[in-house]
Amino acid sequence: LHRNHGADAGRDYLRQFTKTFYAPLIADVNRRGLVALKEHFERTYAVEGAPVRITCSKDELIVDVEWCPAVTHMRKHGYPVAELFSETTRTVNEALCENTPFSAELVSYDPETGRSVQRFVRRQP
Repeated sequence: LHRNHGADAGRDYLRQFTKTFYAPLIADVNRRGLVALKEHFERTYAVEGAPVRITCSKDELIVDVEWCPAVTHMRKHGYPVAELFSETTRTVNEALCENTPFSAELVSYDPETGRSVQRFVRRQP
């Protein structure tokens, strides 16, 4: 998608996908706050087997992932990792937070391992 239609087309697709596929999660974030995202990430990384440290309060969630299971899998099997692969974290997280009281930030990302620090914070009124 990126190669044929540009980076913005890739990001637009990720936003549209997120808003549809994760609509129940987004509704849960609006109902219960960051704990809904915390539980989502705990389940996801448990299934994928990636070590993760999560800290959560009512105003801030930090997700510190030691390595990305998808990046690790692709590298192990010799698949190329897409140039904009980090957008699957950045853009999806931002889309998860649209129309909620929270914003998302990809604080750091290592393209070699997919190690990342993701931060979600309550928007200022």
